[in-house]
Amino acid sequence: MEIEVSALGAIIALVIAIFLILIKVPPAYGMVAGALLGGLFGGVGIEDTVTLMIEGAESIIPAVLRILAAGILAGVLIQSGAASTIAETIVQRLGEKKALLALILATLLLTTVGVFIDIAVITVAPIALAIGHRAGLSKMAILIAMIGGGKAGNIMSPNPNAIAASDAFDVPLTSIMAAGIIPAMFGIVVTYVIAKRLINKGSFTTSEELQAASGEKAPSFLLAIIAPLTAIVLLALRPLFDIIIDPMIALPIGGIVGALAMGRMKRINEYAVLGLGKMTGVAVMLLGTGTLAGIISNSALDQVITNGLEALGLPAYILAPFSGAFMSMATASTTAGTVVASNVFGSTIMELGVAGLAGGAMIHAGATVFDHLPHGSFFHATGGSVFMDMKERMKLIPYESLVGLTLAIISTLIFGVFKLFI
Repeated sequence: MEIEVSALGAIIALVIAIFLILIKVPPAYGMVAGALLGGLFGGVGIEDTVTLMIEGAESIIPAVLRILAAGILAGVLIQSGAASTIAETIVQRLGEKKALLALILATLLLTTVGVFIDIAVITVAPIALAIGHRAGLSKMAILIAMIGGGKAGNIMSPNPNAIAASDAFDVPLTSIMAAGIIPAMFGIVVTYVIAKRLINKGSFTTSEELQAASGEKAPSFLLAIIAPLTAIVLLALRPLFDIIIDPMIALPIGGIVGALAMGRMKRINEYAVLGLGKMTGVAVMLLGTGTLAGIISNSALDQVITNGLEALGLPAYILAPFSGAFMSMATASTTAGTVVASNVFGSTIMELGVAGLAGGAMIHAGATVFDHLPHGSFFHATGGSVFMDMKERMKLIPYESLVGLTLAIISTLIFGVFKLFI
């Protein structure tokens, strides 16, 4: 006999989970609590509620394994100094006259090859402070350049958010990554225009801050780029030659080959430990998301949503970018927003007639709209990377949202309105 939770129970589950996350309860616990109470209020007994939660968590296991495996590549890029080299090379090649564009592209490339967006900004920050100091650029200008570049790169990267969307909609990771390319181009343009307008607004880097941000030497660019290139080439074998190399294999192989090329295989365990630490929180959050998805996917909420969209005269695809944006607002995280929206609303979105690739792409882009709000770590980590005080950091929020909104709108036009590439 199929267990079904009432629509009210599913809504209660979401509301409780979001409320708990907003008051700083760890997202995984918030979603588990929301799922449990939602099932109970939704007319399902405690035993059946737990069954649905466990089944939901089990469905998340493939994504969890892939994300944990990706930690090896992330650890190699961050700890070896490869990420710093990639960023510094781009900035040096473009020069001070194109400093803002260089910062955008440097952060974009780092996130595109698999570095977490907050780590990418922190990595580029010392370079940004130095070039900003010499070129007379404000902190607001250099930080929005890095954040905008990071957002653009994030929607076409093999990061946990893309892996989660890929698994939830059962489409190749490379397809989700490729779906972000055109929106990212528009994001770069909007970021550059905003950054140019902010070059004389706000505070500027001091000599003391510049000294505090000095970094260490790292491997050459050619060696640094081998790890991400290897991973991307392996992933690209599927669309090019129909040779399927799962991300769970391709991403760690990329990291191992990169460490070998840099002559640092003796430190691979150190890199893996660091990468695992970065991914563990995401993996645990995914399991919490699974319990919530188990309740909602077995509820009548999809029918309520369908009826609501029809009553408002809105197309079904609107649910994808809206859910991504809404969940990123609740969690203040691209990854959490993508994970929750994909796993909670993914099945409903596809039942409404939206293609898997389209749904995943629009959710992924939508999750960049509010991922920078103050109740998340990204807001504080990026502000701290350029020694920016809270008041000034708050002033950047509308500009960050504008970049994210650009990504979401372009993605929606491509995959929702015009239905291109699907």
